[in-house]
Amino acid sequence: MNNVITTYKDAPTSTITVGDVTYAYRELGPQGGIPVIFLIHLAGNMDNWDPRVIDPIARKHHVITFSNRGVGSTTGNVPGTIEEMADDAAAFITALGYGQVDLFGFSLGGMIAQALVLKHPTMVRRMVLAGTGPAGGDGIQNIIGTTYKDVLRGALTRQDPKEFLFFNRNAAGKPAARAFINRLKERTTNREAPIKLGAFQTQLKAIRRWGLSPSADLGVITQPTLIANGDNDRMVPSVLSSDMHRRIPGSELVIYPDSGHGGIFQFHDRFVPVALEFLGR
Repeated sequence: MNNVITTYKDAPTSTITVGDVTYAYRELGPQGGIPVIFLIHLAGNMDNWDPRVIDPIARKHHVITFSNRGVGSTTGNVPGTIEEMADDAAAFITALGYGQVDLFGFSLGGMIAQALVLKHPTMVRRMVLAGTGPAGGDGIQNIIGTTYKDVLRGALTRQDPKEFLFFNRNAAGKPAARAFINRLKERTTNREAPIKLGAFQTQLKAIRRWGLSPSADLGVITQPTLIANGDNDRMVPSVLSSDMHRRIPGSELVIYPDSGHGGIFQFHDRFVPVALEFLGR
């Protein structure tokens, strides 16, 4: 057991080919048991996961992250719908040889997780949905305007747009944002290329389409579900977390105060023990 990798910055990048797509992925933590598949946010590649969330979970669980089709080191073109992204994730999981997994979806990843569990219910044991919302969720359709505005703010101030999109611009949020961005730089080798503009725009449109689509019947979800967010999410309105909690039977909800879309990263020290307890049941 001494050679088990438990720090994300040291996890090697592997590839697996499914049809005409070669997926790049990283795994760490103890092998065996049900793996936790992490589904990344809009524009995110594998380097965008907070090591303060990944590392402690990987001390107890087999963790797998991957880049979506057309992003980072994964080949192919970005799909135009969340449902296609969910099919990709299912194909990737199946190719790795897993019949059942836990899902940890953040933002876009949480939308993919919902589409996946509805389409492939036997594949999912339990899931964490953070900073996300349901199909047809009111406010999700505004994501393009919000995102472009903050990408521009980031460019003008030479800051990462995530500092604006994920965190409140106040005394609590600003230092949390800087700390988060610095943590993302801890990995120094084998980093992935940032998303290309066209791929980014395709993902944005897919999220907007998800927001404008008919709402799904979340009442059929029988998997234990943990829902988490900050109380002031400007990207995917926080009220949608409460909405999902009402609609997914037996789900649990944690909302962190004075925080935004990246509430689980700002409050990683409080969130991770909750996530570990949930995943370890």
